[in-house]
Amino acid sequence: MPLTGGDVTLERDGHVAYVTLSHGRYTVVTMEMRRLVAERFAEIDRDPEVRVVVVRSDGEHFTSGGDIAGFMEVDPIDLTDLGHDVTAAARSPKPVIAAIDGYCFGVGLEMVLSCDIRLGTGRTQLALPEMNLGMIPGSGGTQRLARLIGLSRAKFHILSATRIQAQQALDWGILSGELHPDREALDAAADALAQKMAGLSPAALRTAKEVLDRGVDGPLYTGIELERKAYSMLRATQDFAEGVKAFGEKRTPVFTGR
Repeated sequence: MPLTGGDVTLERDGHVAYVTLSHGRYTVVTMEMRRLVAERFAEIDRDPEVRVVVVRSDGEHFTSGGDIAGFMEVDPIDLTDLGHDVTAAARSPKPVIAAIDGYCFGVGLEMVLSCDIRLGTGRTQLALPEMNLGMIPGSGGTQRLARLIGLSRAKFHILSATRIQAQQALDWGILSGELHPDREALDAAADALAQKMAGLSPAALRTAKEVLDRGVDGPLYTGIELERKAYSMLRATQDFAEGVKAFGEKRTPVFTGR
């Protein structure tokens, strides 16, 4: 039973897709839900109409983490691929926004760290508490958190299993924008940002995400060279021509992703 339960739904509103985690008040993430996250993103990546993705939860908390008992029912060899499913957002060519309210622990934090933009509320709390179980994060948490907030800070919070409060997460750049007062304001902000981005060029969004993700892991000169080549490639797109034309005509451009 610990392997199953819960759901991950996919809805679309225009060019925006919504991936919603659902499993009770604390949105405990089961092994089945991990698989469903990957399946939903596979659907999104195949859909040319989707330009931006919002990940959210319908529970009182984004998620308190994974279903701990479920790990004991999985063979150790199968855990070597752990994290490939819930971090599908990082591999998606489309920008992904995470809307985080309440607890975001364990696999939940690893999931949102794989997203491109994270929004939160004043009651957002982040943690990788695996050390309390005699374990370490296994879905990219050690590596993504250290790259985002620095090695020293990541060591403190992972080795001591200490929570990161909302304001600290905002100050350190884990969360973006501002802290929203409640879930309603958070959802509205995520929707507004997603719709704004969906009106931009899909080709430019996809290319910018790839250049940022690939460039940050390499030397500066490699990232700059990648940026130059991507800029040159986009020069040949219909979207860029439309953007320039719309700018001259003082109107809103209509991008098609070509």
